Amino acid sequence: MKSMLKIMALVFLLSPMIASAADAAPRFLVLDPSPARAQLPFSDAVRTGDTLYVAGTLGMDPSTQSDPKTARVAAEPADEARFALDAVKHTLEAAGFKMDDLVSVTVYCTDLDLYGTFNDVYRTYFHGHFPARAFIGASKLVRGARFEVMGTAVKGSH
Repeated sequence: MKSMLKIMALVFLLSPMIASAADAAPRFLVLDPSPARAQLPFSDAVRTGDTLYVAGTLGMDPSTQSDPKTARVAAEPADEARFALDAVKHTLEAAGFKMDDLVSVTVYCTDLDLYGTFNDVYRTYFHGHFPARAFIGASKLVRGARFEVMGTAVKGSH
């Protein structure tokens, strides 16, 4: 009888951990179901528990995005920054998060002189505190982009 009680107590104590582990199973988010997008070897975001990891996002000009072969980044740096941040915001919202849930952001940039331009656009996306951020110089980014933005969000972090 004592051993049965010990087992029941152990199950009771471990059940929140087991449920928590099941909730933390990764969920992969791919926003574009097109065959061209299916060829890319990454998810737009991955959610584990209350944490969302957003993949690197470029500032693609929406007027050129209908055909992945001809899609290009925005001509102006401020527009490119805005389009990249809009794409991050869209990914977050598709997963049930907000920009203010971001706790960490990494920005890769091919021209560090655009730091101020990026910041002017970036600050308009947040209310209150800003996430931790790195702004990293890169010699080259895919598709000729000037900016690539990625981040980590935690539900209810603000």
